[in-house]
Amino acid sequence: MAESSPTSTKARKNRRQSFEHKLPSMSSSISSLTEEIQCSICLEVFTDPVSTPCGHNFCKTCLNKCWNNSQTCSCPYCKETFKQRPDLKINTTLRELVDHCKKKNPEKTTEVLCDVCEERKLKALKSCLVCQSSYCETHLEPHLRVAGLKKHKLMDPVSNLEDYICQKHERPLELFCRDDQTCVCSICTIKDHENHNTVPIEEESQQKKTELMKTQKDVQKTIQNRIEKIQDIKHSAEVRKRNTEEEKAARVELFTDLIRSIERCQTELLEMMEEQQEAAEKQEQELIEELEQELTELKMRNTELEQLSHTEDHLHLLQIHSSLCSSRNTRNWPEISMKTHESLETLRRALNQLKDTIDDKLTQTELKWMQQYAVDVTLDPDTAHPRLILSDDGKQVRHGDIRQKLPDNPERFDTCACVLGKEGFSSGRFYFEVQVKGKTEWDLGVARESIHRKGEITLSPSEGYWTVVLRNGDEYKACAGPSVSLSLRVKPQRVGVFVDYEEGLVSFYDVESSSRICSFTAQSFTEKLYPYFNPGPNDGGKNSSPLISTPVSYNNILLKLNTILK
Repeated sequence: MAESSPTSTKARKNRRQSFEHKLPSMSSSISSLTEEIQCSICLEVFTDPVSTPCGHNFCKTCLNKCWNNSQTCSCPYCKETFKQRPDLKINTTLRELVDHCKKKNPEKTTEVLCDVCEERKLKALKSCLVCQSSYCETHLEPHLRVAGLKKHKLMDPVSNLEDYICQKHERPLELFCRDDQTCVCSICTIKDHENHNTVPIEEESQQKKTELMKTQKDVQKTIQNRIEKIQDIKHSAEVRKRNTEEEKAARVELFTDLIRSIERCQTELLEMMEEQQEAAEKQEQELIEELEQELTELKMRNTELEQLSHTEDHLHLLQIHSSLCSSRNTRNWPEISMKTHESLETLRRALNQLKDTIDDKLTQTELKWMQQYAVDVTLDPDTAHPRLILSDDGKQVRHGDIRQKLPDNPERFDTCACVLGKEGFSSGRFYFEVQVKGKTEWDLGVARESIHRKGEITLSPSEGYWTVVLRNGDEYKACAGPSVSLSLRVKPQRVGVFVDYEEGLVSFYDVESSSRICSFTAQSFTEKLYPYFNPGPNDGGKNSSPLISTPVSYNNILLKLNTILK
């Protein structure tokens, strides 16, 4: 079969362009409307459109699938959340509009017809790039039989054959120029692309497919990553919400118990004050009665004395003189006043005791609230000074007299005999407890990640340390730069350390007595904070007891607090 002339190819192209220019303007309107009736989830024209209470529309299947994969029902478009899952009903008006648009703008067929068939054109089986025509099975037969036609390049049928032909040389685009990144024909390689790196178009296509597959994998990986991040964010939001609700409930419970305890103390104090008042009034009444009785007796005695002073009965005077002039037993009124003063002092002491009780309960409540942020602290052997000995589980540390041969890694302290916890914290709140029983010296607290590990160190917030220390068995100090001496009522056996990162707070507590030791406030944290331990020197066995990171039992704490409050 003869090759088609360039004129026939250009004629077909001109006819197609002419047809496109003659399309009615209604097509653009239908196309624009089609974009408005697309589901924002699947990006296709609506199928069984439904409307949400917020007024947005989606395919029924798409919306149900979206809600089935989520714990909440919210609009995928505006994110409005619904308390109950809406009962979805088909939007009949929108469905009729969709059906109308589909009839007015049916999908274009991709079927390619044979260019040789005259009356009823059959479906093309192959397109020939040399002949620049498409053939059905019958008219393709010469290309499979005639030797000259067998050399022609056949491909799957396409309607835009001109796009596969070099417009300059009217030859098939069989090669790819890698220098200019364009498809060329065999004549192009002789003229415009001489000495360029050209390869068969199939080879370049295969390479591009490989690159596309790699890119597709990267895109799929990125999609999966984004999906996981969205799930992580949603999970974090749910956890934060749940923790906030639990924290609110815990605080309400704690302060409710505290208020009840204060009310009980107040009632007891008022009852005691009433009893004191009644006792004082009773005592005052008794005193008045006694004084009135004594006053009556004194008046009678005064009358007798007055009468005797004028009597002429000298014998009678001498007989009763001794009895009238002798001193009478009277109450020691200053002593009574002192007893009243003692009653007032008793009341004053009761008030002070109530104040101390309320202060203690407030501290206990505060400590109980902080203990809900307890973390499990394990010591990091890579940071431990060579003279420190850690237990196998990383929960205990004591000072040894022999320097161990350990690698001098950047994280390890080489002069100060201390160690850090494995896990650092850069946000939120955390709390841990350390047993210090039997020790005469120790350092405890937190340290920032960038502290100097080599050489001598200075314990102060400016150097990245927030610590409390014990020296000489009973001298407690807060290392605030300079150090501040602390006066403690009892010697702590277990110390609790609480940190609120955002608030810039580090507090230390005596766990057994539920009393605060000291607090660093208004600090500024910008790095990770790590638990800091220093068991102090062995001191010939006097300070051989280890520092022990102990677990915090929330239930035991609550039980203990409730017992105290009752």
